[in-house]
Amino acid sequence: MAPFALLFLLVFIVPILASVKESFFRQVATIDEECANPLYGCTTGSADEVVRSSFVGWDNFVYVLTSEMFWSGVGRVMLFGAVQVPVMIIASLSLAILIDSTVLKRVTVFRLGYFLPYAIPGVIAALVWTYLYTPELSPISDVLGWFGLEVDFFSTNLLLWSMANITTWTFTGYNMLIFLAALQAIPGELYEAARIDGANAWQVATRIKVPMVRGAAMLAVLLSIIGTVQLFNEPTVLAVRNGWMGPGYTPMMMAYNTAIGGQISPSGVGPASAISLVMAVLAGLLALVYMLVQRRLAK
Repeated sequence: MAPFALLFLLVFIVPILASVKESFFRQVATIDEECANPLYGCTTGSADEVVRSSFVGWDNFVYVLTSEMFWSGVGRVMLFGAVQVPVMIIASLSLAILIDSTVLKRVTVFRLGYFLPYAIPGVIAALVWTYLYTPELSPISDVLGWFGLEVDFFSTNLLLWSMANITTWTFTGYNMLIFLAALQAIPGELYEAARIDGANAWQVATRIKVPMVRGAAMLAVLLSIIGTVQLFNEPTVLAVRNGWMGPGYTPMMMAYNTAIGGQISPSGVGPASAISLVMAVLAGLLALVYMLVQRRLAK
């Protein structure tokens, strides 16, 4: 118990407390009348401007909650999740049921094949799809061109769904394994009873398998909600190709660009920590609402 408590304290509690502390501070430029470091061009005794960490109370949170850039990013992420999460969960459950059925041969090959995209680092996956989306290089655009279709995957109307495609491609196999583990835990007696009663494969899938994996579905959706809130790799890589996205296309991009400074003002660790904490609270609220809705539907 003690090693677990120590690791939990060091890995989770300490960083969270440090982030909470930093969220109440902001780096501000002040005039140092007695600069103590002449190595950086400051002459002792002369006035010079230095950056200090100053306590600002709730100012960082007020800045985040009143920021148009922040709420625009939240809106994009919510729209992204409202479409991408249901599509991915339905695809994952369908693949799991198909692999769990008796009609599919070489199950191991398909299971490994669907899971393989999850093993690819998110940045690498985004780079690969950036190549596949680039009109001058994309084989997808070539195929669409044969049918007279010209699709710009980087346009302002399609870019969000181009990112959704990358995320779905990456995480469908991972969620499929969650459903597959739940399906394989269903007692075989239920299937035998259903066959004796004359149920066909579709009825077994919709009346036994789907209801029995409700717990797994809740876990998969909760993990997907948390992942959606943390959307960062895909928009950050695509922003290199599409400068119009700006530094705050998603809240996590805004937090990163606020922390490193230079693109968003005010910058620094304090405002970035406030953005992260507000998003953590939003993720918790979304997960709580989803669980309450699920319990109400289960009754």
